[in-house]
Amino acid sequence: MSFEIKLPLFEGPFDLLLFFIQRDELDIHDIPITKITKDFLNYLHELEQMNVEVASEFILVAATLMRIKAKMLLPRPVVDEEGNEIDPREELVKHLLEYKKYKSVIQALSQLEEDRMQREARGNIAKELKQLASGGDVESEIQDLDLYKLLKVYQKVIARYDLIKDKPTHEVVQFPYTIAGQREFLLNELVKKPRLSFLELIAIQPSKIAVIFNFLSILDLLQLHEITLHIGEGFNNFWIEKIEETLVDQ
Repeated sequence: MSFEIKLPLFEGPFDLLLFFIQRDELDIHDIPITKITKDFLNYLHELEQMNVEVASEFILVAATLMRIKAKMLLPRPVVDEEGNEIDPREELVKHLLEYKKYKSVIQALSQLEEDRMQREARGNIAKELKQLASGGDVESEIQDLDLYKLLKVYQKVIARYDLIKDKPTHEVVQFPYTIAGQREFLLNELVKKPRLSFLELIAIQPSKIAVIFNFLSILDLLQLHEITLHIGEGFNNFWIEKIEETLVDQ
């Protein structure tokens, strides 16, 4: 049983060269041509051992690397018209920098393409503008008016009226009670009658909301030590009394 090692496939030879440069943290403006040529050729040999067809552009770049390496080994440097020495790697570096620049925007362009694919096509604008213009022409609408169109409009209006008529409404009513107001109410009632039962309070204000506010106000007055509370037999009722100021002072 044989095992195969899968190597990452690159989009092109320059993509592979950039990978070697970034992996080994090399200076792209001063490429060690011997090392990068060796890595490039080793990659091509491994592809051939895996029976992967090597593209012609990879072979071309491999030949270019070997040509640059050979030029750098020659004792006689190549000079330009002004006598300055020409670096054999200059053209390769130029192509790598250009490729790196385009590669850096590929992801942004891919995102733009994906966003554009999610949009709906606008359609025939001229046709739509003409249709909107004809729709706003009142005279043309009246000319095409017939009994069937009138009945359809009447049917839509009635259906809309029924929908609005049956739509549930919710009315918010503010309660006419507050804790402070009910505290004052209870103290006034205790002035009229020193001992007051909770059932008597319910009889005075029998609404459910009033009972709740009165009970909360009793708890508030108990916390303020303004009233005292007596529990009746069977715990079915209780009485409240106002605490005299003399008892509070003592």
